[in-house]
Parts: sequence; structure tokens; C-alpha cells
Amino acid sequence: MSDDAKQAVDRRTFVKQVAGTALLVGMDARSYGRVLGSNNRIRLAQLGCGGRSHGHVHMVQMASKQIAVECVAVCDIWTLARERRAAQVQKAFNSQPKTFKYSEDMLELKDIDGVMIATGDFQHAKLCTEVVRAGKDCYVEKPFANVLSEAKEARDAVKASKQMVQMGSQHRSEPYQLAVRDIIRSGRIGKIVHIEQEWNVNEERWRFVDMDTGVSPAMEQDRSMEWKKLLVNRESKLKEEDTDWKRWLLGKSDRPFDPHVYLEFRLYKDFSSGIFDQWMSHGSDLVHLWTDESYPESVVASGGVYTWDDGRQNPDTCIAAVTYPKGFLYTYKTVFGNSYRSFSRIQGRDGTIANYGGEGASLFSVSSEGGRDEYSGSVKVTNLRATSPDIDHEEIVRVVGAEAPDSQGPGDDSVVHVMNWLRSMQSRSQPNANVDHGFSHSIVTIMAAQSYWSGKKLYWDPQKEEIVDQPLVQRD
Repeated sequence: MSDDAKQAVDRRTFVKQVAGTALLVGMDARSYGRVLGSNNRIRLAQLGCGGRSHGHVHMVQMASKQIAVECVAVCDIWTLARERRAAQVQKAFNSQPKTFKYSEDMLELKDIDGVMIATGDFQHAKLCTEVVRAGKDCYVEKPFANVLSEAKEARDAVKASKQMVQMGSQHRSEPYQLAVRDIIRSGRIGKIVHIEQEWNVNEERWRFVDMDTGVSPAMEQDRSMEWKKLLVNRESKLKEEDTDWKRWLLGKSDRPFDPHVYLEFRLYKDFSSGIFDQWMSHGSDLVHLWTDESYPESVVASGGVYTWDDGRQNPDTCIAAVTYPKGFLYTYKTVFGNSYRSFSRIQGRDGTIANYGGEGASLFSVSSEGGRDEYSGSVKVTNLRATSPDIDHEEIVRVVGAEAPDSQGPGDDSVVHVMNWLRSMQSRSQPNANVDHGFSHSIVTIMAAQSYWSGKKLYWDPQKEEIVDQPLVQRD
């Protein structure tokens, strides 16, 4: 889970949960991993050496304790970023990696088995296409794409190849998220009618981010002027002669060199949709995992810049409503001006699954609350204390062999997810978060961004794979 999305559990509600019987899901966390293949050493390259790449190297370092793997090359058009990542690799693996400015030169190396992409949002799909066409397996960060034509081209290139491609949607490898999917499949809470996610943080995400770790200040006391000066000073370190501005644009319209846009691309709509690309990509992917859906029926989004009026274009507060062919509503909301109790909630006709915390939080409860026997709601509120009758049978979801659930969940550097990819490279079987999953979350986030900027409700045509502004099917 992102560090800035960590939220405290509502302790009063938690008391009610603890009173229930713990649900022991009959599955071992390790059973979700693939069977390890040969012990041949896997050699990886890092493409894009910004903050998220720091996490990629860290994940590989952790994985190297379980499987023979190492980073042997780094590639970035910015000299300083490239040198910093090479130094991290040297320290982690006690071996100096080869360094490259341009990806095509790195991809000529025959001894590279896989490439991990951690570049700008708008560059992911194009670079993934380049990597698989060069015959390399690929781990590509989310969002998979934020332009529909590029999403299609990259997906088709992957499916036409023999390469094993893993999306950076790490929650598909995490035991609690998979346990929730299995509970829904079992029919315990009945037909899904609504899934709601609200993931909040009270900070100016993504204006101040450490260039080496990708971490932004998560608490008010960390947002000192000295901290901001330190981070702003990185712009002065980015010289046009030390990078390749036109290459960085990667097909976007030409414009004068701007180190701020280069480093803070998530704030600007030509390069990212911000919240939709970064957080809703995870949120919608979880919805698809839990419900076995692949694409939306319609999307409408709204919001604005209400707190951090600092020149950003992308919203700091937004909401999207998505409908699906199976007949349920998904609502997603993020507020950057208040961090009150992030949560997710899955409502079925026969019960409810509640999640406490932000993105990736592992604390879930399942109960019959809200089901058919409670047509008007059963929770009685007295002096701000919520109580629920025993009939709800609320239980905490637990997975045998996994760490105890909490409202924070695992961090972004998911060793189980990268291990799943490495094992798929050996077995040549599809990883947990394959290219179809990446294409699916891209449809949702692209439609949300387009709806936000156009003010229109948009619809997905699955046959033509096009976004249209008129419904295809009229519901009764």
C-alpha cells in the first residue's frame, strides 16, 4: 500500500469486528505463488531510474534471497538518475551494472532476460511494446497506458509475443485480496450491487517527491520549508544537456524544456491523469479481481483543484462512477485535502465485505449486515457508538500462513509479486497480473480522465474497443 494512503482503523467499529469469530480462509498464502522452475540465474535491467525504480531494485534484492536473480543493467536518459540507480544496484548486488542512456542500446544485450519499466505514466505502454519486440520479458508499472491506441498496440504486441509480462498491480499477488475474491465467488454475500472505495490523504501529492526513493512527505511536520527547498533544488540539478528532452516527450507535442514538468509529470494532463492513473488504476484492478469483470459499461467523473492551487492541472479531489455489465456500480473517490478514514466496501444482496484503510489495506471483515433481512438497516447509533446485532455474524478475514491483517497492508515493494513474475519467466506460464488485466484497468482510467475533462458520461463498446458518448444498451 502507498505510504501516503495509510489510515487508522476506526477503533469503535473494530471493537465490533473483534467480537465476531475470525474467518479462517482455508488457503496457504504460499499456494498463490507459482511452482519454481529451473535455478538458472535471471538477469534483469531497469528501464527508467526515478523514484519507483528504487523500489524495483529493492524488490529484486529481496527476491534474490529466494531465487537466483540480479540486476545487471540500468537505463535512463538523465545522467544523474542513471548514476544513482547504478550505485544502488552496485550496493545491493555487489556488482557494477552496465549503464545506458537509450533503451534500444540496452535491449541489444543478449544476456538480459527481463526489463522492469518505471518511467513516466505516458511512457509505459510504448516502452513495453519496445521491450517485448526485443524478445525480453517485462515488468511494467501501472498504469499500463493512458492513451487507448497505445494500450491496444502494447497489448497486441505482448499477445503476439512469447514474453511474460507482469503489470505492477501488486495486489493481484496478495493473499487477502485473493481471499476476498474467493469469498465473493463462493456466493456468501450474494450478487454484488455496489463497490465503493474512498482513499484519502491530506498532502499535496505528487508535487514534492524524493527523486531517489519516490517518497513524498506523509505528515505535516515533514513539510518544512527546508524539506521543500531540498526537493525543489532537484530541478536545478536537471540540466537539459544531461538528458534528452525530445526523447522524454516520446511523441507528445514539442515544447520548451521544463524541468518541473519532467519531474512532476503526474500533475499535468498531457502526461498523466494523476489520481486516476496512479490510484484508481489499483482500485479498478481490485474491482476486476474481486468480481471477475474485464471492462466497464460506462464511466462518469468529476472533481477539481480545491486544496492545492499550485499550478497543477490534474484534480486534487475527484470522484468517478463506473457501471459494469454484470449489473453493479463502482464508485471511486480521493480527497487530497482531508485524510479521514480511507476504506473500501463491497455490498452484496446477502451481506457486506468491509475493508479498513487505503489502497492495499489487508484488514477485511465479512458479515450479513445490509443483507436481505435488514431492509432498512440494522445498525443503531447511540452517542456516536455503533452496535450491530449478533445476527450479522461479522468476522475478520484471515489467511492461513499470511501475516496478520491490518489497516495498512503491505508496502509498494511487493516481493511476492515480483517473485510471481520471476517464476512465470522460468515456467513460461502467465503471471498473476497479465497484460489483459493491464488493458482492463487502462480502459477504466482512460475513460475516467476523458470524462473528467469533457464533462460527459462515456461508454465502452467492447466489440469495437472504442469509447463512445452514447449507451449501447438501454437498461429496463
